[in-house]
Amino acid sequence: MSKTDLENDGRRSHASSQRNREPIRQVLHRILKPGATVLEIAAGTGEQAVYLSRELQADKWFPTDINPAALESINAWRRHEVNQVLQPAMILDVTAPPESIIADLRDSGANPPAFDAIVCINMIHISPWAATEGLMRLAADALAPDGVLYLYGPYKQNGIHSAQSNADFDMDLRARNPEWGIRDLTDVSALARHHGLEAAGVVDMPVNNLSVLFRKPPADARQG
Repeated sequence: MSKTDLENDGRRSHASSQRNREPIRQVLHRILKPGATVLEIAAGTGEQAVYLSRELQADKWFPTDINPAALESINAWRRHEVNQVLQPAMILDVTAPPESIIADLRDSGANPPAFDAIVCINMIHISPWAATEGLMRLAADALAPDGVLYLYGPYKQNGIHSAQSNADFDMDLRARNPEWGIRDLTDVSALARHHGLEAAGVVDMPVNNLSVLFRKPPADARQG
């Protein structure tokens, strides 16, 4: 993926972010109502956050990342776009204890469990499996009833890659870090179910990626 600086003002840009932001918006537009409160995990450069928060007419969009350099880029995009919906970026490690994450979110002005959606783009394959486990725990705790966890990226299905390019990418990831790699959707879905999240759809996306949706059951369904 190519990465560039823009005007030396702290903004960073990935070519892939420019390519996939509109297909992602189209999927999220079908499931999110205007005025939604959204938590983004692994927001990266922030250019997707500033675009999606504006185009989806969210009320508040909370971008997070584990990398301090990413936070600088997110906040630079926020300043450049004068986007009042996009909140200041905060550091978040999904492998941290859930109570610690919830406390940090509340300190940032969020109020879990009140997120209508948690958005996570291109993280699961470039992080240890423990990060996916933490993401599912967080979604179970921080989503509002009937809230949606949205995942985007490449996945195997039933142990099979959807394209040779994905298989090659998987090998490259594992060579760089043995804890990385394209995950099987069956394993991700099983983990989501373990944390009480229901499958809510899979959408084919450009360049052999998927949008994967899970939903936290409504309060009355959990009580029943």
